[in-house]
Amino acid sequence: MSSHHGDRVPIDAQSVDAPLSRFAVFLVVTVRDDPASLDIVRETISAIDDLVKTVGFRDLGGRLSCVVGIGRLLWDRLVPGIRPSELEVFPVVRGDVHTAPSTAGDLLFHIRAERIDLCFELERLLLDALGSTVRIADETQGFRYFDERDLLGFVDGTANPIGQDLADTAIIGVDDAPFAGGSYVVVQKYLHDLGTWGDLTVEEQEAVIGRRKSDNVELDDSVENQKAHKTLTTITDENGDEIDILRDNMPFGRPGSGEFGTYFIGYSARLWVTMRMIDRMFIGDPPGFYDKILDVSMAVTGSTFFVPSNPVLQALADPDALADVLGIAADDDESGAQSDESGATAGDGLGIGSLRAIPLDSTDLARKERRP
Repeated sequence: MSSHHGDRVPIDAQSVDAPLSRFAVFLVVTVRDDPASLDIVRETISAIDDLVKTVGFRDLGGRLSCVVGIGRLLWDRLVPGIRPSELEVFPVVRGDVHTAPSTAGDLLFHIRAERIDLCFELERLLLDALGSTVRIADETQGFRYFDERDLLGFVDGTANPIGQDLADTAIIGVDDAPFAGGSYVVVQKYLHDLGTWGDLTVEEQEAVIGRRKSDNVELDDSVENQKAHKTLTTITDENGDEIDILRDNMPFGRPGSGEFGTYFIGYSARLWVTMRMIDRMFIGDPPGFYDKILDVSMAVTGSTFFVPSNPVLQALADPDALADVLGIAADDDESGAQSDESGATAGDGLGIGSLRAIPLDSTDLARKERRP
């Protein structure tokens, strides 16, 4: 999952800590519900490194990278019987005033590069390979704006971890051993009402964000009970220590269509941290005192994915290799076609269902809803 390879390009797939780039494509797709489509998807995503190399070697300074995220429902189809411990369908988060919607998403492709044509070409080849097996749920092209600012005019990403803290923050550890080296990622697409935002004074904007607009210096919350955006998105553990996530947000927009926004993407070793941030934004802390940035920024998508480590991703096309990488046993041929608790039958498809899996719970896969 690490991109510590100097200037070697292309960057390994699944490097969530790849350098911030000038351009990005955020592509979310759903997968058709048939075995043939599942086989094509499995073959395509397990070979994503080859596609990145095909495009990346055209410009060794372009720093092309791609991270593949797999949603809960698709993961259970690809690898029946075992899943990352926190992987869930993004729940609707409903506050008194604003709602974070839950939208469909089986696969996320986070494509980054210093040149937009590299992003474009990788996406083109990727969709050619997937063909009619997928449907586009959302496609957003992001760009790096002046001084690392969002379209609201404030510096974005100040709280990102650095050094060893980055890996501790974003990469799953031994607590979930089969999936160590992976990550969780949440994406949300926000549309901004720049007219209403522009009607606020700079001081009012700063009170909403919790930082000075000119130099990004952090400010104290100025209204009783009403926390600023930077405060609501700061999560602490039982000892009062901050727990970070790794953000790679990007502005996007189409001025001719009046569309201006921020694409939120947050990687974390602990999915609950990101979800608690979103709960605090929409429900408030205390409840009712929601994040005032939502008065000018409307969430229109919301999806959660697991980012497997590169070895796990590459092994998805080979059930024996996958069993080895996950550190779990595969039933031998004499065991027969036994059904596990997930409903998968040994010998189905490519035989992934024959992994001797830890039992899954019977949690309803319908989207949950969080309320105050």
